[in-house]
Amino acid sequence: MDNNLTIMTLDPKLLEILACPEDKGPLLWFSDEETLYNPRLRRSYTVRDGIPVMLIDEAEAVDEAEHDRLLALAEAEGIRPTFGG
Repeated sequence: MDNNLTIMTLDPKLLEILACPEDKGPLLWFSDEETLYNPRLRRSYTVRDGIPVMLIDEAEAVDEAEHDRLLALAEAEGIRPTFGG
């Protein structure tokens, strides 16, 4: 199997409860990019081998252009926030 073509999916039950470790709010899941994004704090969390890395110290800051791109992508693809979204 070609690992370059593998796209990880997260268990829907996990997505129902997954929250940002810092502000405890919902996240946006971008499966194609294996990224969970908090638009309120403008931080992204990577998913490695199907496991979300939800450590505040490992979150990546997102600049204005990337924030706008992710929000536009979420809207275009109908990506809903985790729990309560």
